[in-house]
Amino acid sequence: MPSNKSVSDAPITQFINCRILRDNELQREDLWVREGRILDPEKLFFDEQGYADKRVDCGGSIIAPGFIDVQINGGYGIDFSQASEDVSDGVSFVAKKILEHGVTSFCPTLVTSPPEVYHKVLPQVKVHDGGPHGAGVLGEVLQMLLLQTCLRKRSRCSGTRAPTAAENGVCFTSCKLPCAGFHLEGPFISAEKKGAHPEKYLRTFKSGGLEHLMEVYGSLDDVAIVTLAPELPGSQSVVRELSQRGITVSLGHSAADLSQAEEAVQQGASFITHLFNAMLPFHHRDPGIVGLLTSDRIPAGRVVYYGMIADGIHTNPAALRIAHRAHPSGLVLVTDAITAMGLPPGRHTLGQQVIEIQGLHAYVAGTKTLSGSIATMDMCVRHFKQVSGCSVQEALEAASLHPAQLLGISPKKGKLDYGSDADLVLLDEGLNVKATYISGEEVWRKGQ
Repeated sequence: MPSNKSVSDAPITQFINCRILRDNELQREDLWVREGRILDPEKLFFDEQGYADKRVDCGGSIIAPGFIDVQINGGYGIDFSQASEDVSDGVSFVAKKILEHGVTSFCPTLVTSPPEVYHKVLPQVKVHDGGPHGAGVLGEVLQMLLLQTCLRKRSRCSGTRAPTAAENGVCFTSCKLPCAGFHLEGPFISAEKKGAHPEKYLRTFKSGGLEHLMEVYGSLDDVAIVTLAPELPGSQSVVRELSQRGITVSLGHSAADLSQAEEAVQQGASFITHLFNAMLPFHHRDPGIVGLLTSDRIPAGRVVYYGMIADGIHTNPAALRIAHRAHPSGLVLVTDAITAMGLPPGRHTLGQQVIEIQGLHAYVAGTKTLSGSIATMDMCVRHFKQVSGCSVQEALEAASLHPAQLLGISPKKGKLDYGSDADLVLLDEGLNVKATYISGEEVWRKGQ
């Protein structure tokens, strides 16, 4: 018998015996889900006289929004930057595997590559919802929400500057919508701070700016984030034009000083790729990109977010604590995971490079240059909480709410508000993943 024929024939699921992460608190109450969305129980009870068709006893678990990884290069033997004939199959395989780590949405990341790699890989993967097949590549399902947000805010935007997807919604003259998908890290980055990116494929912007970028990538369809170095000549106009298209611009692999970074933010940049890594070190006279965390030149109402690889290797715990205490609401946990995630030590690939795994370290073969990580998102959450001294809520929001806000897709993702998508991760007191749900349906459970 339907729960309420007057509203919907869809069954209602009630999660009981749980603590829900909502409004930066762990609230001891039930969670109600119908048709993949979180329900307001008061409306259900009093307006609809509805009831639960199914109850899930969570055994005292914490329920948090599903994790969102905005920088993941591959895993389990799959390298997203390899131009194979079955790229979409590889992405799907990783999407399935990362469910056990609480990830319900992600941005497949491509490192610096020759143009033919982008031209072959990008058309093969389209944004899609998550489900039993695996975590979702964020995108099209959110367009109506974003359009509504854009129309509401349109009267407050003159179109003379370049707002970003992270400005509490979307607002720009053309009303194009951010459609989260790939993260393109390079090739428009600094040779001085290239890290593990192959120098021979690095690019600078020609006089055409965005036209040159399009020649390299082939298309910006299904692209969510572009990482570039803001000190490259011509980069500021590219930042502005990408932001106007609803693409998140991230600053990284860069030797930029603070003024160059601030100018990029004023043009629309809103993210920093793996803070502290592959950028000028903090200096008291010119803190470089790191200085954006406390800059007073960030436009009013804007937030600069920053990625942190909290794997215990890329960032010293003291540096992680400094960043978090300086700007807690901007911290976004990322894995920067590579092919070797989930595999034993040995040699693997990252795009055009050979990577060697030594213990928990991933190096460009024959060097001591770090090249991504082999960490999983739940590992990063636990490590972040342990070394930063932050609350459980802060650790979980850094992997869910903050990346959703960065991409402009909150509150549909990253929150457990009424009406939000029921992408959930159930965790024990130690923040170990017990089960993962997408649209209210169980897609992974420990021991099954």
